[in-house]
Amino acid sequence: MHFALVTETYPPEINGVALTVQGLELGLRELGHAVSIVRPRQPAQASSDPEQLLLPGAGLPRYPGLRFGLPAGGRLLSHWRNRRPDAVYVATEGPLGWSAVRSAARLGIPVATGFHTRFDQYAARYGAAFLTPLVFAWLRRFHNGADASIVPTLELAEFLRQRGFQRVELLRRAVDTQLFDPARRSEELRRSWGLSEQSPCIIYVGRIAPEKDLELAVQAFRRIQAQRPDARFVMVGEGPSRARLQRDNPDLVFAGLQRGENLARYFASGDLFLFPSQSETFGNVTLEAMASGIATVAYDYGAAREHLIDGQHGAAVPMGDSVDFLRRSLELALDREVREAMGLAARAAMLPLSPVGVAQRFADLLSNLQRSKAA
Repeated sequence: MHFALVTETYPPEINGVALTVQGLELGLRELGHAVSIVRPRQPAQASSDPEQLLLPGAGLPRYPGLRFGLPAGGRLLSHWRNRRPDAVYVATEGPLGWSAVRSAARLGIPVATGFHTRFDQYAARYGAAFLTPLVFAWLRRFHNGADASIVPTLELAEFLRQRGFQRVELLRRAVDTQLFDPARRSEELRRSWGLSEQSPCIIYVGRIAPEKDLELAVQAFRRIQAQRPDARFVMVGEGPSRARLQRDNPDLVFAGLQRGENLARYFASGDLFLFPSQSETFGNVTLEAMASGIATVAYDYGAAREHLIDGQHGAAVPMGDSVDFLRRSLELALDREVREAMGLAARAAMLPLSPVGVAQRFADLLSNLQRSKAA
């Protein structure tokens, strides 16, 4: 079958949505399906790939390097009339995403949307809490315009159904356990961070941005550091909060963006992954940390609710309980034996999450929409 994937973020951009879409694309191709990508053109980017339609976009305020697609209904209608896909998947709710949903509906092509980001929560994080209900209503209208809305967890599916979202479908996330592997641990890399073999390395991977609650992670590290002065905190990623955090915490290691095998080395070279965000739809990095054999402290929702067993793989902290987050982080940082046992158990729990299996479920879901539309 031929599937069209529409996204306003895509590698080389590094974020959960971009990497999830690319993973689905590669999985569909591996299964033998034809896949075309519709996305905004990056600055100075040219593409002769006939499987990619590059459209105009604009920079996303306060997020350098990220873009959103401009409305493109006419281009999409023409493109899909010439090469009609069997089904369309729209991963993002920006102007390009809206154009894609409407264009697919006009052509009678089944369309599914992906609920990847809680933009309603972001509004509050960026000083516009009064917009939260309006943003949520906007998200509901967007997703209800599709034939299915795909979500990564049972918790989120139930949350959305109770609030008027229709035709919600579950598609669990996968993790590449061949890439994210404890065997990639690098003592040379750890030494470059000022760590000995015995020193605890606290690590965070993700956007360095207000919605990630990184001040709590820094506070947790300071408590650890008070008892283990040889500890180090490594932050991997970029974002609008990096300059301030780096200025205020010059002893932290800011590693910038890392990709592929380098990212896997950074994960595996850590000892405890702290993920204090309360604004995730899922949180792919939780699975990547667990696959890398690292005990994890995260709030009990999203990926942690689905996959992280409290006391077995790390700590799944009740939402909003920053006191417990700090306590559990300190306990695990100071207990190497327990921490390492949890990392081994976390790695074992990730091994069944095959990317190929998730891609097959995704293909089946889109194929079922196509058959229902044709009936």
